[in-house]
Amino acid sequence: MSTSKNYSKHQQKIIKSYYDNRGAISLQRLSELVTDLYLAEGKARETKWKQAVGALEKMGVPKKRIDHLRKQDNPTLLAKLVEEFMAKE
Repeated sequence: MSTSKNYSKHQQKIIKSYYDNRGAISLQRLSELVTDLYLAEGKARETKWKQAVGALEKMGVPKKRIDHLRKQDNPTLLAKLVEEFMAKE
């Protein structure tokens, strides 16, 4: 396991910045996935949904809500959730 002693100060700043901005990064990724879901079909759509579920989990969205979104298979509902998160920022 690595410790902060193994990283230069510059690397430590980059790592800290990433973790400080992880929520915004996940939200941006989720926003991109909404667009991808509108365009995807078949196996590609399934893959995009799996990625969206992963992003939602990282953002702390309750499993019940994630399951509902996934069951509905409706990118519009996911887009509305992204809008909710953006309004909070």
